[in-house]
Amino acid sequence: MRFASGQFAAGTDKAANLSAALRLMDEAAAGGAEFLLMPETSLYATAEPSTVLAAIAEPLDGPFITALAKRAAELSLSIMIGIIEKNGDGLPFNAAIAIDHTGAVVGSYHKVHLYDALGYVESDGIQPGELTRPFILEYGDLHVGVFTCYDLRFPESARRVMDEGANVLLLPAMWAAGPGKVDTWTTLVRARAIENTTYIVSANQTGPLATAHSMIVDPTGAIIADAGDEPGVIFADIDATRVDEVRVGVPSLANRRFSVVDRLGR
Repeated sequence: MRFASGQFAAGTDKAANLSAALRLMDEAAAGGAEFLLMPETSLYATAEPSTVLAAIAEPLDGPFITALAKRAAELSLSIMIGIIEKNGDGLPFNAAIAIDHTGAVVGSYHKVHLYDALGYVESDGIQPGELTRPFILEYGDLHVGVFTCYDLRFPESARRVMDEGANVLLLPAMWAAGPGKVDTWTTLVRARAIENTTYIVSANQTGPLATAHSMIVDPTGAIIADAGDEPGVIFADIDATRVDEVRVGVPSLANRRFSVVDRLGR
């Protein structure tokens, strides 16, 4: 299956962000992709405190997702994209929304680990996701799970999805720019692929707020494609047999002695 990752710099103009996302979809479809991942918070991105996000959040039937779903159906392209999702009267969710090739919303992931680090407090304006059973998108032998941005720093986040049978992990992100942050990003994406013997498709925002370098990494940690610093789309053909081959040679998942539970022991 041909996967694509698209990166761009979202800002505070939601219409401009939508236009950029639609362009990435067109480029991915032109390149033969069947699935496109786009970054975290593609709806709206800002360095302002997270308390501003409730005012711009949209429901899944709002204009942003509705427009993307329409284009997905026109292109027969499945996508996942990060938005700030309205949550009734509560704080919104930092959500990754999956839309299939017919334009139907088929799943969502609400970010669990909120970025309360390096002077930013995401939890002031975002409700953390509940610890529900991970959802998996199935495309033949490919079983695709998701975790978001800061979740990358917690190895158990990826391992928990693997325990649901995933052999591809999607990672939408807005990995904040700063000294050494590109190296941290690259190291952790490759580490999660290596320790779980899985593909990782990551989509990061570009500068000035984020580090760019969206990557597609194979189950050995080898980088198949790196988008560099500029907006654009990268591609990789992903095959479940490659995961199986790597896991025969390095059966670390079968050899492990520990399992993942949440901090309440479940």
